[in-house]
Amino acid sequence: MTIDTNDMLNSILESISRIDYIHPGDIPNIDLYMDQVTTFMDAQLASTKRYKEDKILTKTMINNYAKNNLLPPPVKKKYTQEHLLVLIFIYYFKNILSIKDIETLLRPITDKYFHSDDALEMTQLYEEICAMEKAQIEPLQEEIKSAYARAEASFEKVDTDDKDYLKLFSFICSLSFDVYVKKLLIEKIIDELPAPGKKPPKK
Repeated sequence: MTIDTNDMLNSILESISRIDYIHPGDIPNIDLYMDQVTTFMDAQLASTKRYKEDKILTKTMINNYAKNNLLPPPVKKKYTQEHLLVLIFIYYFKNILSIKDIETLLRPITDKYFHSDDALEMTQLYEEICAMEKAQIEPLQEEIKSAYARAEASFEKVDTDDKDYLKLFSFICSLSFDVYVKKLLIEKIIDELPAPGKKPPKK
């Protein structure tokens, strides 16, 4: 089995360099009905789909998020720019966290900053998070290069026609372990989050 892993790695690194986020300026200033919300999100997040037929967000999903207190309810069946910002957070979280964990994580945010007069608005909060994540792209690329180099050095003494595949399998296992550990860490942090309004205990 021959696998051009160098081309694959270059393709991965290039796709990571193109990662961007939905800018608040691209979100309509007018309130949107459900159909408009799903159309907007599908267009803006189309590049995150694995398969063309995949759905970004459906009406059922959005209704369930509101029922489960992840998303503040719409006003007269319309969704504001802040609703869309919360939906973007939910979209990314739902791939790794349970509904309960997402509610635990987002509830203090939506309770305090959604349609509030606080000095920090949802848009500012969102921009701050996105700027931080954009700054992680280059370090992430370096991490992936290191994981790839370690995988390439594996199975060198194995005499088999599947050596290329085993190296690729090793690379995938390395990336998967990284995701697994970070998911455990996220869940542990969520489990230990202080109640809204309370400071964490001093250590």
